[in-house]
Amino acid sequence: MTKHLDRRAFLQRAAQSACCLSAAPLLGQLSLLQARANALPPGPYQALVCLYLAGGHDSFNMLVPRSGADQTAYAATRDALAVPSAQVLQLSPVTATGRDFGLHPSCADLQALFAAGQLAFVANVGPLVAPMTRTQYQNGSVAKPKNLFSHSDQTTLWQSQSARPDTAYGWAGRTADVVLPLNNGSALSPAITVAGQTRLLRGQTVAPYAMTTSGTVTLSGTSGTDGQRRLAALQRVLTQTHGHAMERAFAQVREEAIALDGLIRTSLDAAPPLQTVFPDTSLGRQLRMVARMIGIRQPLGQQRQVFFVRLDGFDTHDGQLTQHPLLLTVLGQACAAFQAAMTELATAQNVTLFTISEFGRTLTSNGRGTDHGWGGVQFVLGGAVRGRDIYGTMPGYAVGGPDDAGSGRIIPTIAVDQYAATLAKWFGLLPADLAAVFPRLSQFATSDLGFL
Repeated sequence: MTKHLDRRAFLQRAAQSACCLSAAPLLGQLSLLQARANALPPGPYQALVCLYLAGGHDSFNMLVPRSGADQTAYAATRDALAVPSAQVLQLSPVTATGRDFGLHPSCADLQALFAAGQLAFVANVGPLVAPMTRTQYQNGSVAKPKNLFSHSDQTTLWQSQSARPDTAYGWAGRTADVVLPLNNGSALSPAITVAGQTRLLRGQTVAPYAMTTSGTVTLSGTSGTDGQRRLAALQRVLTQTHGHAMERAFAQVREEAIALDGLIRTSLDAAPPLQTVFPDTSLGRQLRMVARMIGIRQPLGQQRQVFFVRLDGFDTHDGQLTQHPLLLTVLGQACAAFQAAMTELATAQNVTLFTISEFGRTLTSNGRGTDHGWGGVQFVLGGAVRGRDIYGTMPGYAVGGPDDAGSGRIIPTIAVDQYAATLAKWFGLLPADLAAVFPRLSQFATSDLGFL
């Protein structure tokens, strides 16, 4: 299995580069990660599902102050975008902080999941090189992540790690590298995307497997009687003796891809249909496919899996009052259906869904929307989640306050590394693995936020 994946990764890199660099340093890293993986206990099946809220989610209009000084400052700062306090859905967190927060009225499904103890919010998360105060941000005494407030750069930082925007690998892909041996040589990658390619799932060994909401991406022209003849002819060519090493490698990768495609399609067709009804939205269809893949984990030989889905539309510079409520409705309905499907499949304790977004939005309004910010609120969902709580500290809402980097951009108090490391630890990574995947983790007070 290891040779198969190394070859695939090599071919992908060769296609992207005109020259071939020495693989010795990479192979050394892989040996270290796999040696650590050998120490991992097998344990039960576990899956992480990353839900990417693309565009920069205005999460400060999802989790909203309901009363007191927070609500007064929030209403003054957000102006016409502020959710009226009478409309905010009530939450009753386990941990009482003396501050009163609720949910946007379009989040009834998330409210129900929170009340059931299956969902938790993580306050004010974002890329950080090290903990930072407003004063340190202003005087430059602590290093800042590169190219703050940029969609592409902040997406990279969220998906790789706060301190390394130049890395080609994602933290979920490197996490999958570590647990790969637990899949016992399965031909299917543990990293599966239903929303196109993403850096998040790229590991040093693991390459993401791309699917659509309808299933596998099959070779074109292979359907029907004529298509099957063409496929048979291609397979005969692939099984011929090839003199060149690259030809042999290409042929074997193609053969394995065709066989894997057939295995997945056959397994999906043979599986009992899900009784849970998913909303007919892009996110609903993506999460339904994830649920179906989790349902066939055993015939595919999968013990650990990481999935990637996305919901677009959160770059709300304009029309936020109409656009954002619709997005929150789509988000809540799809997540509620997914959690119901996990209960149906008896995997609710084994699957954790979590959100990411490249940044939060500004507290201040630009008149019809909000602009690129920094810190924001994320949520985690699943049977293993210590739900009905808010982890971390929500910021103050006054412009120019201690949490404001300027123009209402909130400085994170929880690093992406801490948020991701908490998920990776639940997934099975040992302390040495966490240090290898998140080399800046020691800069922060804790590597486990406690929500799992």
